[in-house]
Amino acid sequence: MKLQLALDLVDIPGAKQLVAEVQEHIDIVEIGTPVVINEGLRAVKEIKEAFPSLTVLADLKIMDAAGYEVMKASEAGADIITVLAAAEDMSIKGAVEEARKQKKQILVDMIGIKDIEGRAKELDAMGVDYICVHTGYDLQAVGQNSFEDLKKIKRVVKNAKTAIAGGIKLSTLPEVIKAQPDLVIVGGGITGQEDKKAAAAEMQKLIKQGA
Repeated sequence: MKLQLALDLVDIPGAKQLVAEVQEHIDIVEIGTPVVINEGLRAVKEIKEAFPSLTVLADLKIMDAAGYEVMKASEAGADIITVLAAAEDMSIKGAVEEARKQKKQILVDMIGIKDIEGRAKELDAMGVDYICVHTGYDLQAVGQNSFEDLKKIKRVVKNAKTAIAGGIKLSTLPEVIKAQPDLVIVGGGITGQEDKKAAAAEMQKLIKQGA
């Protein structure tokens, strides 16, 4: 079980500062969609150069022209690139094909998908590396989470690794660990804390104990 830090509300200098603080307690650093929109793939490139030993995920939420976008993110240094589960099968297959060429990985984000189990089965057959259940920011605001969805995909996914994102905090982490995802994605649960390093260290400890 790995811990991924999601960076959404920072610029490149802010991202570097934050990662420097917590790097020994995380496995993957995510350059979130807002950062990519504000800063471009340069953010991916600069974080990978600054922290070469960390796995870097580019949260592009690709919907179309997937092969091309995976190629560009790979060139910028991304190790994992995200594609939306709602994309056409052709797009997802194109992303997987390009990722294989580049020796990178694809994480498919299930945000907004209604038939979680059915789509997870299809994605698993397409050879994606990770399938991630995700309660988006707007649904977190009304108290929703993805814990049940994680259990659903765990039941049907045979090959891909499973991941969960959306509003995970130290208080809810034990419940997440019980469902045994391969990857736990945390944003504000670390970045919103006064002592970010301590929060990341505590989460890492719980994950290691529960793995």
